[in-house]
Amino acid sequence: MVEEVTRHSVHTLIFRSLKRTHDLFVSDQGILPEDDPETQKFRYNVKAKDSYGTILDRVKHTKETKTHSNDTHAEPEHLAIMDTPSQNATPAPGEMSLVPVIQAKSGTSAPKPSGTQSNVQLIPKKAPTIPKPNWHPPWKLQRVISGHLGWVRCVAVEPGNEWFVTGAADRVIKVWDLASGKLKLSLTGHVSTVRGLAVSARHPYLFSCGEDRQVKCWDLEYNKVIRHYHGHLSAVYSLSLHPTIDVLATAGRDGTARIWDMRTKANIHTLVGHTNTVASVVTQAANPQVITGSHDSTIRLWDLAAGKSVCTLTNHKKSVRSLVIHPTLYMFASASPDNIKQWRCPEGNFIQNLSGHNSLVNCMAVNPEGVLVSGGDNGTLFFWDWRTGYNFQRSQAAVQPGSMDSEAGIFSMTFDQSGSRLITTEADKTIKIYKEDETATEETHPINWRPEILKRRKY
Repeated sequence: MVEEVTRHSVHTLIFRSLKRTHDLFVSDQGILPEDDPETQKFRYNVKAKDSYGTILDRVKHTKETKTHSNDTHAEPEHLAIMDTPSQNATPAPGEMSLVPVIQAKSGTSAPKPSGTQSNVQLIPKKAPTIPKPNWHPPWKLQRVISGHLGWVRCVAVEPGNEWFVTGAADRVIKVWDLASGKLKLSLTGHVSTVRGLAVSARHPYLFSCGEDRQVKCWDLEYNKVIRHYHGHLSAVYSLSLHPTIDVLATAGRDGTARIWDMRTKANIHTLVGHTNTVASVVTQAANPQVITGSHDSTIRLWDLAAGKSVCTLTNHKKSVRSLVIHPTLYMFASASPDNIKQWRCPEGNFIQNLSGHNSLVNCMAVNPEGVLVSGGDNGTLFFWDWRTGYNFQRSQAAVQPGSMDSEAGIFSMTFDQSGSRLITTEADKTIKIYKEDETATEETHPINWRPEILKRRKY
């Protein structure tokens, strides 16, 4: 009877192989074979000739002079180069040893090499350690807001943290009270799905873009459109306001990102280089001031002054649908169906992969406490510790009554200005607000964390 062989996945086999290698080469590398005395003496002599060859004759002459004068005093420290003190063998004429030099410096006597114990004491190298993640309380659903008649595609919170706006496939922009969740205002003007929103911190302006190729500036004192930015040849999927200067960045299906003067409506730069839809654009005050992610699987870092690409990151293998900049660290993250990657500015140095969210990741958000959230096209929410990349919570957004199971996708998300509330917009036409569980402690919700050998870090 043929015995069945247990089949293991490739991941399991690679993990076992790595663990064997780890045990063999890391844990026991401090235990080395003992040196042969003759080999050790030969090594010292070669080192002495290589390092002190130019002064060997002078030292030899000094020693002979001392011998003839029958001097009984100790030699000066800088001339303390003498023959190898070995009982078993004597060095050839002219051969010198470095061991007495080291021992003369330290004030210890020279050891006698033996065949049973090596003179070299090696300190075992510690195995590389992976830092333990910070503890974060779990997040739970606090409120579900209904009101839109189509997929809710975008969200933005105003700088005063009193209200937020959402845009949807029903072509309406709605303004909601953040504390109560009540509708304050509806703005109509787009003739197709609204895909991007941004609220200015220095002006009473709201900016919106949509699949109708329009980019609009709304005056919130009069609740009407005061400017249009014309130039995109197809749907506009993303927009971002520069934090310190009055420029607006937009990107869309025509494969370009455009930089606009907020006041004059002039198209300052057209950032060309991507070969497919630009799904996400973000801006920051420091270089690179503009970063774009595209369906061509690349991320580009742009020089805002020159309007040219300074770096192209090609690490992703699938379309990059979302970018997010950390609010306090000089870093950003990118999301793709293969994994989420973290990068360090300004050159875009790769930091680490955050693997496990195996779906189309439409959106991400990060707060100052280091909680990174990613939202998937299948309604999954993954919460990560930014520093270590540890996934401390996973949840599934509940589909509202009357919606199909396929309408569980999360299209956009953002934290409020305090970082304590998470707002998501979804395919079931609802807006959901999540908050941290205030009753949770490290004892009630411990970190179920184990260091992974396969985890590669480049800090």
